[in-house]
Amino acid sequence: MCGDDDDAGELEEALYAGFLAHARALLAPYGDTDAKAAADDPLGYMDKLFADALSRCVKDGAEAPASRAYQRLTAQPLVFARLAGLIAGHLGLECDPLRKVIEVLMQGYGEAQARLAERHAHGHEHDDEHDHEHEHDHEQGHHH
Repeated sequence: MCGDDDDAGELEEALYAGFLAHARALLAPYGDTDAKAAADDPLGYMDKLFADALSRCVKDGAEAPASRAYQRLTAQPLVFARLAGLIAGHLGLECDPLRKVIEVLMQGYGEAQARLAERHAHGHEHDDEHDHEHEHDHEQGHHH
């Protein structure tokens, strides 16, 4: 049974390392700038808000004791789901906010799963500049 705890710890470390590598790759285009997105650029605003929230997740994980970083990561999607529900609950039903939230939730989940599959296919987990380019469709889930 002791080996099971070690295996779980190794898996959690690998999953957390994969998250960090993916997060850093997504945050790299933003650099350390605090530039505000133009008020008339909704996609730029959403990208900046996403980067701010992701950056906060990375920072919170880094501030946690190493043995608790993965546990903190497991709590973060619950917090963001609650926040998304709260905000969506204040939108008019004509916007179909629940459908949009679920679509974007599944898009993000798919991006993470694709990244894991890609890394598994390459047989390595690392956190360096050998990241693979990734395209994303800003229109998916952002229906107006």
